[in-house]
Amino acid sequence: MLTLVHAPRSRSSRFLWLLEEIGEPYDIQYVSIRRVDGSGALDPTNPHPHGKVPFLKDGASMVFEQTAIALYLADKFPQAHLGPTIGDPARGSFLTALAYYSGVLEPAFTSKFMKVFVPRGTAGWVDSDEAMTFVNARIAAQPYIAGETFTAADVLYAGAFALFMDSPLLGEKKTKALEDYVACCLSRPARARAAAKDQNPV
Repeated sequence: MLTLVHAPRSRSSRFLWLLEEIGEPYDIQYVSIRRVDGSGALDPTNPHPHGKVPFLKDGASMVFEQTAIALYLADKFPQAHLGPTIGDPARGSFLTALAYYSGVLEPAFTSKFMKVFVPRGTAGWVDSDEAMTFVNARIAAQPYIAGETFTAADVLYAGAFALFMDSPLLGEKKTKALEDYVACCLSRPARARAAAKDQNPV
């Protein structure tokens, strides 16, 4: 049985969505986390080495980091069609989208939020405007972030953009193509089912 270590209204909420897309049974282990506003605390029951979420348990397999979990689930459940399989020419674009999310996009927006200058040519990422120029060009040229079909990568990108679509962090990079892309992804039934579960029953 799959178990998602989860804190409501956090980055792990996207993985409720991903698990609903897969359609296999899963459990939720609710934990507390440290929040931006200073609330919350480390939870001793959380197996993540830094007390963060998401964390996925699958029997003896323990997986953490968002893109690792997304790839793990897409590969484990190919019948859900959430990522091209090995040997498919589209897989390169899918893997690139996953790596770009964690290696470039998230650090770019973290840097902007913290008002930290990104030294071009030194950091492994770029500033958020440059990153969003790439993202916007990609979704203007194709329906989804990795290509012609919805994948686990779209759960990460659309899930993140949905949280700060009206934030000044996006600024002029909030395009019609971006709004349409996010709306299309969020309209999926699996996302609605996940949103209904994204609460702590305790």
